[in-house]
Amino acid sequence: MHVSVVQFRQNGFCELVDSILRETGLDPQYLELELTESLLLSNDDVTLSVLQVLRDIGLKLAIDDFGTGYSSLSYPRQFRANKDKIDRAFIRNLATDFDDGAIATAIIRMTKSLNLRVLAEGVENEAQLAFLREYDRDEIQGYYFSKPISGAELEDRVLALSSSGA
Repeated sequence: MHVSVVQFRQNGFCELVDSILRETGLDPQYLELELTESLLLSNDDVTLSVLQVLRDIGLKLAIDDFGTGYSSLSYPRQFRANKDKIDRAFIRNLATDFDDGAIATAIIRMTKSLNLRVLAEGVENEAQLAFLREYDRDEIQGYYFSKPISGAELEDRVLALSSSGA
């Protein structure tokens, strides 16, 4: 779930998240909050405090759009994220542009060496997928697999798959 700066800074945000988890019965380990670099740039006591509370609740944290802003290579370690999401800007031409491929590879290797999960976003074609399959990435998302769909449509697809025996 993507969290905006406004939501993150909202008074009572952690309590709201905790309340929703209790109401729904969702185990916190299954909720991953995506935090953008711009949110982490504020790096103040409030940000660090909220991140600590969210981790204490048991949520997973992902740094979204890693490498696109004024990111610090210390963010994954400093904020104890569970995952880095490689922005589609580096994925778009990685199979044909040496620099984009080198950057994506470096982010994957750095992230994996910190024992974090890696998600490559914006995968739209077979060449991108083939490139990423060569590296130890954990997750891939993008239009190659599916355009965004509603919760109802996802439910319909899952039910159709389960009834077909797939």
